[in-house]
Amino acid sequence: MKVLFVHPSGLMYTEVYLRLEPLGLELVAEACRKAGHEVRLLDLQVFRHRDYQRVLEAWRPDAVGFSLNYLANIPEVVDLARLARRMLPSSLVLVGGHSASFTAREILAHAAGAIDCVVKGEGEAIAPRILEAWAERQEIGNLPGVVTASGEGPPPRMIGSLDDTSPARDLVASRRKYFIGVLDPCASVEFSRGCPWNCSFCSAWTFYGRSYRRVSPQVVGEELARVREPGVFIVDDVAFVHAEHGHAIADEVEKRNIRKQYYLETRCDVLLKNKEVFTRWKKLGLSYMFLGVEAIDEEGLRRHRKRVSLGKSFEAIEYARSLGIMVAVNIIADPDWDEARFQAVREWALSVPEIVHLTVNTPYPGTETWTTDARTLTTRNYKLFDVQHAVLPTRLPLARFYEELVKTQQILFKKHMGWRALRDCTAIAAGHLARGQTNFLRSLFKFGSQYDVQKLLADHREETRCPIALPERKGERVDARELYILKPELVGGATASDRDRLGLANKGEGGG
Repeated sequence: MKVLFVHPSGLMYTEVYLRLEPLGLELVAEACRKAGHEVRLLDLQVFRHRDYQRVLEAWRPDAVGFSLNYLANIPEVVDLARLARRMLPSSLVLVGGHSASFTAREILAHAAGAIDCVVKGEGEAIAPRILEAWAERQEIGNLPGVVTASGEGPPPRMIGSLDDTSPARDLVASRRKYFIGVLDPCASVEFSRGCPWNCSFCSAWTFYGRSYRRVSPQVVGEELARVREPGVFIVDDVAFVHAEHGHAIADEVEKRNIRKQYYLETRCDVLLKNKEVFTRWKKLGLSYMFLGVEAIDEEGLRRHRKRVSLGKSFEAIEYARSLGIMVAVNIIADPDWDEARFQAVREWALSVPEIVHLTVNTPYPGTETWTTDARTLTTRNYKLFDVQHAVLPTRLPLARFYEELVKTQQILFKKHMGWRALRDCTAIAAGHLARGQTNFLRSLFKFGSQYDVQKLLADHREETRCPIALPERKGERVDARELYILKPELVGGATASDRDRLGLANKGEGGG
């Protein structure tokens, strides 16, 4: 079969801070190619809808598959699926990905027949089986994790090993378009998958059933050796939960004499518990680190169930600073904030050398806060669920909330990405230009066009064509297992160990 995989357009913040290669879609594409299919991949973060239409017209694929990791992309994917159905009425149209897994039935309803199935869970193993069943005119709705208009198959299953499939990086055109901050260009590589913690605002742990799995060090080393880009973003939800795994990968990197700059995300408690591995990776090229601090007060940390004390968060930031690693931290802006709270956050952010990002507290399907907070939503427009818009009632009038939010974002942007900051990294910028890389420099011009009060307010006035479905019930507490997409017990050895599930930080101060 001829199979076209499509990644939807970038969201608001991807125009400014990053544009990451579609790693998950590359993995699924390679699995289908290994099964004997002719596969193409189109990334609409880089290309445009007209390019998508041209591929449909010229190549006429037998199947079109969409990656739907972000809730805000649902209306776009529904529209693209409808176009595929009109142009290729006999082709299979399927959707998968993180957000699709939590909203499968809603997506099918919105598409009104344009989408044949939505796939829950991991796609590497099930996608080739769906294509095979479709080609042989068998029922696809009986397959694990597959949801159709007529029913749903058995629960989705985890893939047996993360070592079995490498991403089809060669299928992605314009690889030079991917970047994160000053790492331009930048590839994405997976060291582990899942998260054993259970933050109330996050759906990573509910998607993976609170499991944690690792790619073998040798496979990671081989993959890094194949990457041509000088920058690498380690996509793990929490990097180096196990120090021995980080050291084993470092051994492979050293053995192969791999020279890269790395950007990763981790938790403050993991950083403090595994200082040696982070120190070692600094020598290997770890230059940037993202820490989800989330709040600068104990009450905020308790609300988000970070289970890390404020003192430990600041200690972790200071330790990363001592290594010479540039740290970016995230603070969740709550709709309940007033002017004084925004001012306090600005003052703190300007008092530290780290990069500080703001995201807006947003309940998502698959999170605990979706069950407890979603019925108070002020909008049901998927496009606003991008952690940049307020979808819950704000204490301040909405326009005033956005004025404070944008004012704070502007100050923080100018601190590290404005022209004054650019003078401090002239050599880096010059090196990018010498290699023909302009992503980072172009991002400096895009902030104002994306983060604008009137634009944010106009987004709220946009017609809601595909209203998000509210949860069936509201409760103060929810059984987490009811939220799981993947059930670790179905695959035995892939489950998280007690050590994973409790979190390393549970062994010391701070909890995990």
